[in-house]
Amino acid sequence: MNTFVIVGGGLAAAKAAEALREHGHNGPLVIIGDESEKPYIRPPLSKGYLLGKEERDSIFVHPDDWYREHNVELMLDTPARTVDIRARQVHLDDGRQVSYTKLLLATGSSPRRLTVPGADLDNVLYLRRVGDSERLKSAFTAGAKIVVIGAGWIGLETAAAARMAGAEVTVLEHSELPLLKVLGREAAEVFAALHTDHGVHLLPNVQVESLTGTHGQVDGVRLADGRHLAADAVVVGVGITPNVQLAQEAGLDVQNGIVTDEHLRTSAADIYAAGDVANAYHPRLGRHLRVEHWANALHQPEVAALSMLGKDAVYDRLPYFYTDQYDLGMEYTGYTKPGGYDRVVFRGEPSERRFIAFWMAGNRVLAGMNVNVWDVIDPIRSLITSGSDIDDALLADPDVPLDHILP
Repeated sequence: MNTFVIVGGGLAAAKAAEALREHGHNGPLVIIGDESEKPYIRPPLSKGYLLGKEERDSIFVHPDDWYREHNVELMLDTPARTVDIRARQVHLDDGRQVSYTKLLLATGSSPRRLTVPGADLDNVLYLRRVGDSERLKSAFTAGAKIVVIGAGWIGLETAAAARMAGAEVTVLEHSELPLLKVLGREAAEVFAALHTDHGVHLLPNVQVESLTGTHGQVDGVRLADGRHLAADAVVVGVGITPNVQLAQEAGLDVQNGIVTDEHLRTSAADIYAAGDVANAYHPRLGRHLRVEHWANALHQPEVAALSMLGKDAVYDRLPYFYTDQYDLGMEYTGYTKPGGYDRVVFRGEPSERRFIAFWMAGNRVLAGMNVNVWDVIDPIRSLITSGSDIDDALLADPDVPLDHILP
């Protein structure tokens, strides 16, 4: 019988298994994951679960009995060591081999590690796995001094959680503004003001020289300009790196992730990739794109599953991500590379933190971000995918419904 194997124990792996069963694969189905937990969803780790608003059971993709009922073999706490393409086998760290007919690599990504002196001290914390979130939760207490290195999404979300727990928070960022490369100046200023208004000490344009410690425990951060910041814990959020080791050693095409076509097929026959690790060709955007967000891990697996079953499926969904920080909720749809847009058009007042922003190239909408404005994703997506020329005045006018702008 055809044996389908999925390497990776996160959301993408669980959703791929679900899709394979739903679309007719009745043969053996194996998930190989290096964590001891069954597949879970990662966004709550920096949001609701970290804030104590969600119970632990809520983070899991499926309950325990789902895997048994759907005859999915879970091989947890079982790192994969190599993939033998010729033998069609996955070799495990414990010496076992698992044969496959079709293989999906959903190996995700890992936090980029800090490399300065002192980075190996205790209470230097990262966020990727559920245990990481629990360690952060323990560190975020009233009056604790928390230094966050990196003002990306993870850095800002953890900073918000720490402040809401009553900690004193300093965020260090090497750029002029948080999220500057991601959002551009206009929208980045909104997030800078959000955090300073909530009592975060935001230090832009700084470099970390070292971490200092006492008896093996971190007690501060020394900056390149000589300043020393006291810290009870340091959170590092300086980006993630796709887990491409298996693919690279197997000889697959790897460039900023595992390269796939629009069907999520890799350069090797019968091997597919999905989620954070996949640098997939996006036919709508006309380029390869690796997206490090929940929506890809949620939606790509169905396309991968259909492709594994020999059916014609293309992944062309627009990138999407969201964040919750303090009383601000945001959704972003579309894609624009740094410097790839002409201007940003606002519907509403950014200073009030209730608005929609549109990134424009010529008269075309490339991306949209709704902040504390809801149920507008579909019309924003339509404005982007239409490719139509759109008048800035219509986008900016709150009296013109978004779904009335297109002819």
